[in-house]
Amino acid sequence: MKFTFDHDLHIHSFISSCSKDPEQTSENILKYAKENNLKTICLANHFWDETIEGASPWYEKQNFAHISAAKPLPQDENVRFLFGCEAEVDRNLTLALSPEKYDEFDFIVIPTTHFHMAIALFDEQKKSAEALAQAWIDKFDAVMNMDLPFHKVGLAHLTCDLMARHGFSLKEILDEIPENELKRLFTKASTLGIGIEINAGDFENEENISNSFLHLYKTAKSCGCKFYFGSDSHSVAQLNEAKKRLTKAVDLLDLKESDKFDFTKL
Repeated sequence: MKFTFDHDLHIHSFISSCSKDPEQTSENILKYAKENNLKTICLANHFWDETIEGASPWYEKQNFAHISAAKPLPQDENVRFLFGCEAEVDRNLTLALSPEKYDEFDFIVIPTTHFHMAIALFDEQKKSAEALAQAWIDKFDAVMNMDLPFHKVGLAHLTCDLMARHGFSLKEILDEIPENELKRLFTKASTLGIGIEINAGDFENEENISNSFLHLYKTAKSCGCKFYFGSDSHSVAQLNEAKKRLTKAVDLLDLKESDKFDFTKL
């Protein structure tokens, strides 16, 4: 059976500093879920745990009190509305989320590809496509070596074009990731049970969807990884585009229901 559009585990509301849409409210997010017959959705606003050092000024104000202002989330008898977060991995490979906070969240989205942020990379990591590819590998590895509740963790937008902000294209960076490393990382991810995100934004730009781009996800699939949808919506307009982009990804990758992350355990 074809992978169905019945969930969205990566949505931002207006309280995220990256959202400029006052209409991106929890109520409108729930409306989007009901209109699209989604069974499970998750609010995953950007978060930097105030007990973890190293936050940028942009991240400092997005502490636990700030993102918790969204609670209680509106509920519907046909939709599970989960409370999650998107917690950064910085250039020192530190996760901006303390173990003491794990139980506060139903789902934890971890981005490893925010290469546009000053806190994400050291200068020497920006000098070549090979160095950027190694940074991609190192961050992926670091997350999997953490003591995390992997049954409720997803790796966000692994092919995000925010990686391509230092003079190298996304394809150039992806081409520098060795095949044996891809297989090693995704085999480990499969063993741990970490979710791999199919991000609507990644599948928006046709120019980015190269053979290298698709090969990465097909390798994850062949290694037994499980996938979940994340619209990564920051506005109502992006919510309205999510289904089209995400179902396009299903067709490109030939995803089946058996490839779906088991979010029923969340």
